[in-house]
Amino acid sequence: MSDRTPIRAKDAPPQAGPYSHAIKSGGLVFLSGQAPFRKDGSKVEGSFEEQARQTFQNLESVASAAGASLADAVRIGVYLRDMSNFAAMNAVYREFFTEPYPARTTIQSDLPGFDIEVDAIISLSPQG
Repeated sequence: MSDRTPIRAKDAPPQAGPYSHAIKSGGLVFLSGQAPFRKDGSKVEGSFEEQARQTFQNLESVASAAGASLADAVRIGVYLRDMSNFAAMNAVYREFFTEPYPARTTIQSDLPGFDIEVDAIISLSPQG
């Protein structure tokens, strides 16, 4: 039998398709990609920094719903429409993550109507 528990984050935007906000399995939580949308589903139309901040806030809401925080992240995936936003993303990223930073991949992606999406893997296992 599979050890998969779906997570629904009431403080994150609704899912835009047939997927869970996150899945707990074993000692890990796999967070689906979050983008610059408010809890009501409306898109943030501000600067890239405002879009990135909302995206990371959404990711934090999903982590919280799973009983964790972004401080427990072991891997982050960042998808940018335009790599010229890399430095701005890093500045906002540092508002949400501290050393030791999680492993991270940043990929340019043809995102559908927004500039950033971020996913994560969170460890629920005791650190040590």
